Amino acid sequence: MFGITGPQAPDRRVRRTRRAVQQALVELILEKGYDAVTVTDVIGRADVGRSTFYAHFTGKQEVLFSNLDELVRILHPVPRAAPAALFSFSLPMFEHVREQGRLVRALIGRRGGTTVVAHAEQVLAAVVREELLASLPDGRRPPESLDLVVTGIVGAFMALVREWVDGDFTATPAVLNDAFLSLVVPGAEALLAQAPGAGPGHGR
Repeated sequence: MFGITGPQAPDRRVRRTRRAVQQALVELILEKGYDAVTVTDVIGRADVGRSTFYAHFTGKQEVLFSNLDELVRILHPVPRAAPAALFSFSLPMFEHVREQGRLVRALIGRRGGTTVVAHAEQVLAAVVREELLASLPDGRRPPESLDLVVTGIVGAFMALVREWVDGDFTATPAVLNDAFLSLVVPGAEALLAQAPGAGPGHGR
């Protein structure tokens, strides 16, 4: 009697409810900042009951983290068979950030939670480190300063993104990308050129 529609309906309702709560939190963060938002605020904005809210989330932090999937998608580059240059993933990332500016501003802008910023930095650090390792000349080992350089590159990217989404300056993704690459590529290339050889005792 119910066919396919019946079993799917609860799933659709669950998705709609979760999405309404997630969007409500984003709106409230942009209005008053994450720390000032309460579960009661979110429930009222999403127009759901308290029991319904707690059937899906344990609290506002879990709602915040549930939005991370989209942020991780933004910060993960599309796989490329043969990158033409170092950090060519950065322009698509800046473009994704512009498309999802409201969400990114809520999650990692000044009004967002610091825990989310730390998570975003970890995601981006993994991407940068992987690219640097893949760009090492044949037979070279990662230099000891690799992680320090990764931290600096991630810091530069995040600083540009956060200032951008918070409206401190206006620029196109291409302009931001040029600024980012001019900051980080020379240092990354110098790091790769100084990578020690693979043989015992090399680079020591």
